Amino acid sequence: MNVPNQLTILRILLIPAFLALLFTGYRYWAISVFLLASATDWLDGYIARKNNLVTNFGKFMDPLADKLLVSAALISMVQLALLPAWIVIIIISREFIVTGFRLVAAGNNIVIAAGLLGKYKTVIQIVMIICLLFEYNEILADILIWAAVILTIASAVEYIMKNWQALKN
Repeated sequence: MNVPNQLTILRILLIPAFLALLFTGYRYWAISVFLLASATDWLDGYIARKNNLVTNFGKFMDPLADKLLVSAALISMVQLALLPAWIVIIIISREFIVTGFRLVAAGNNIVIAAGLLGKYKTVIQIVMIICLLFEYNEILADILIWAAVILTIASAVEYIMKNWQALKN
């Protein structure tokens, strides 16, 4: 297994550590673990593209690892009363839709990589989560929340329109 795929697996393995730290009162340590896990997303993509190590495993598991990390953090935000549940439902619903598309496409031997708008969405969601965890700037947090919601919906529409043909096979 190549290094980018190992980093993707590491990101998944860091989720329980993030949650354990967050819910046992070590918020700043939790933020550090979340930042580390988030950094592996950028790093695995960079290494994969630079060294021509892009694999079907990575194309599927990298976005799934992002979804797991972000979903775990968002659900935690509801528990901590930092984010309304309806926002989390919109974001996670988009992730189920996209994952469903990917699974159907995979059944037809089609691998669908993440799109650029989806990548922007992920970055905004990660920055929003960090901002909310720091509980520092409510105005900035509100801007990031709305940006995340808008990008989530826009990227879902783009993804469906762009990949609709994958469902027809």
